[in-house]
Amino acid sequence: MSTGPNRILDEFAKLVTDAAGAAQGVRREVETAFKGQAERMLNSMDVVQREEFEALREMTLKLRAENEKLTGRVAELEARFAKTPGQSQAAAEEVPAKRSTKAAPKK
Repeated sequence: MSTGPNRILDEFAKLVTDAAGAAQGVRREVETAFKGQAERMLNSMDVVQREEFEALREMTLKLRAENEKLTGRVAELEARFAKTPGQSQAAAEEVPAKRSTKAAPKK
């Protein structure tokens, strides 16, 4: 056992170490409580989670690229259709979609 000033310093060091451990425990509890409260508040506000937002963003980017591709294809087909010999532009616009009037054979 140590005596004198060393014992006082040892006790003080032990006290500071215990206080630091207790402070870390309190900090963890406060963080947990804050996170829980923040999560409850965000859930009540109906906020989208980051993962859902990123998934929707990726889908939107894919759909936009597909839309641009299809727009180009439609423009190409319209240009090709307009160049079809024997039809005027007005007649090409008035062509109705032909539907079969025959009944489909029954199996």
